[in-house]
Parts: sequence; C-alpha cells; structure tokens
Amino acid sequence: MNSFKTFSLMAGLTLLLILIGQMMGGSNGMLYALIFAGLTNFVSYWFSDKIVLLMYRAKEVKETEMPQLYAMVRKLTGPANLPMPRLYIMETPMANAFATGRDPKHAAVAVTRGILDLLDENELSGVIAHELSHVKNRDILVSTMAATIAGAIFMLARMAQWGAMFGGGSNRDGNNNNNNAIGLLAIAILAPIAAMIIQLAISRSREYLADSTGAEISGNPLALAGALRKLVSSAQRRPVEANPTTAHMFIVNPLSGKSMLSLFSTHPPLEERISRLEKIASEKSQNPYKVPKIVY
Repeated sequence: MNSFKTFSLMAGLTLLLILIGQMMGGSNGMLYALIFAGLTNFVSYWFSDKIVLLMYRAKEVKETEMPQLYAMVRKLTGPANLPMPRLYIMETPMANAFATGRDPKHAAVAVTRGILDLLDENELSGVIAHELSHVKNRDILVSTMAATIAGAIFMLARMAQWGAMFGGGSNRDGNNNNNNAIGLLAIAILAPIAAMIIQLAISRSREYLADSTGAEISGNPLALAGALRKLVSSAQRRPVEANPTTAHMFIVNPLSGKSMLSLFSTHPPLEERISRLEKIASEKSQNPYKVPKIVY
C-alpha cells in the first residue's frame, strides 16, 4: 500500500511538472529545468552520503571499537538480505540515526552518541532495522527522484515569476494580457507549495514503509515503537540545530516541535506510526511465523 501511494505521489509530481510546462506555453523551459535539476540531483545521488556525513561530522567506527554495535547490525543484515553497511557515529547528545548511500553495496548507517545512551538493546535494534529498511527499499533513490522533479517545478515557478514581471503582460500582438500575467503569478506561488506538499507526503509514506519493513527485519515491532516514543520525547525536550534539507533522513525529525504544522512535516505523526507498529505486533502474536524472529 505504501509503495502504491509513493508511486501515485511520484506520478502526481510528474503530472504537475507537465501541467506547468503546458501553462507556460511550451516545453523548452520545462525541458531545460528538468535537465538542470536532473544533473544537480545526479551529483547529489552519487555524493550525498559523503556530504551529509561530513555535514554532521560523523566518524566511521571499526568493529574493534564497537563490537556490540557491529554484532547487532550483522544479525539484522541476515534477515534483511543486505550486505554489511559502513557504521558511523556522531558525537552529539541528540538522540537520532539515519541511513544513506546510493545502493545497498554503498550504504552507511549513522547513529548519535545520544541514541546509544538513551535506548536499550532491543530498542536500538529496532532503530537499526528501520534504517536498514531505508537501504533495502531504495529510499535514497526515491527521494532523489522526487527532489529532481520538485527541483524542476521550483525552477519553472521562478521562470514564471520573472515572466509575469517582465513579459507576461503582453501577447504576441503587443496588447495587454493581464490574464496571462495572473496565470504566471499563480504558477509562481502555488506550484512550489504543491510540489513541497507532495514531496513531504512521499517522505512520510517511505517512513511508514520503513517502520513496517523494520518490524519484519527485527521481529520486534513494539521495541521500535518504544524507541520512537523516547526519541520524539528527547527531540522535544532538547531541540538541536540541524539542516532542514536533511531532516527527512533521520528516524525522527530533529527539528520536531509542537508548533510545526503536520502538513509540512517530513515525518508521519508519532501516534500513527506507533499505532501501525502495535497492529503489526498484534498480528504477529496471532501468527508468530509471519515475521522472522531474531534472538539476541
């Protein structure tokens, strides 16, 4: 269901891009914007892991330094059918984690010192399983594709803004065409908002999918639910400075606050995530062979 929703939202972004191109009176501007956004996000796709790890000063750790963490991740990669990712630690009291990398063979999982201090072993295992799910479900690719289309829409909107200011008021015969100018201004204002809402909806859909897949990998949905409660509570008690462009990567929003409108949140509501995990746990208790169990 989450995969179908993501596909529908991606189709919506694509249709929005095509519609804007048609409303602007041609396909050349749309094509140029799409090519530029595609090149930008292609570079981001190949180097995003290095960029974000450097951004948060994440340090790669060896197995000799943190053998328990390596043992935990290795036990989870088996049921996930994934190669062992590189492991990083961020020396910050913020309790959070994220995964990055263009594909499973080049994946990295980063955890903060705060999350290691906050969660118990089962809860941390649930968090790691969630991050491995992002790798397994190719969420980095999905988010990059969404960013490419959304970036093209934002560029077209900016072109529409300048067109309305300098050329949208006249038609080919030199007569005033206020309707055209109003249409371009509407595109400039509404299109980026629509693209952002759809892009955020895609991010929330992938979080639901990662929760579900992570529960299957770890075999302990309630441990992940408990971890989410602690992590969100910690984020609300101790706000941190984080780059808004990378907020969607973390398991819980590092910028989360009660004042933030849920419509513009990169993450689903905590209550809904926990409710879905509890439902998975209930189904598992009725059919214990449905979800593979990992014994620690």
